[in-house]
Amino acid sequence: MNEHNQTDRKNIDDFFEKLSKETRLIGYYLNPDVEFTKALIGGLITNQKRYGYASCPCRLASGNKTEDLDIICPCDYRDQDIDEYGVCYCALYVSSAVFNGEKKAVSIPDRRMPAKERSAGNAQTHAGIISSLPYPIWRCKVCGYLCAREHPPEVCPICRAEKERFEIFV
Repeated sequence: MNEHNQTDRKNIDDFFEKLSKETRLIGYYLNPDVEFTKALIGGLITNQKRYGYASCPCRLASGNKTEDLDIICPCDYRDQDIDEYGVCYCALYVSSAVFNGEKKAVSIPDRRMPAKERSAGNAQTHAGIISSLPYPIWRCKVCGYLCAREHPPEVCPICRAEKERFEIFV
């Protein structure tokens, strides 16, 4: 193995260890197939280097962070996919049943809408917001965490998603 491959492997192993610890602390599980999981992590690292953000390794990113916010890992669809199918789209995150071997991970459909539909839905959502509250209600699009404050938190206290993953809820 050459030096470049050893460095890549060390980065993947380090990221895997960090993500394993973080996910367990917040109640999530990584796919128990360690080699498969590390291959996905390698894709996240590649996308981080390529685009400047860790987009889902199983989806085609545009290279425009604003357009791809919904597929930055953990993606906006993770929790719905885990609830419905036991795995997220790429199967990096799994339910406790899959993690414990009680259920098998299977391929699932991608619930991400085409770009035109996503942008139209966001425009309708934001156009309909009327509130007399002193602060806007911010919602984390990844885990659903809600908070009332002037600006979204820098990092979601529940799932660790960055502030641009929040949307005005009310």
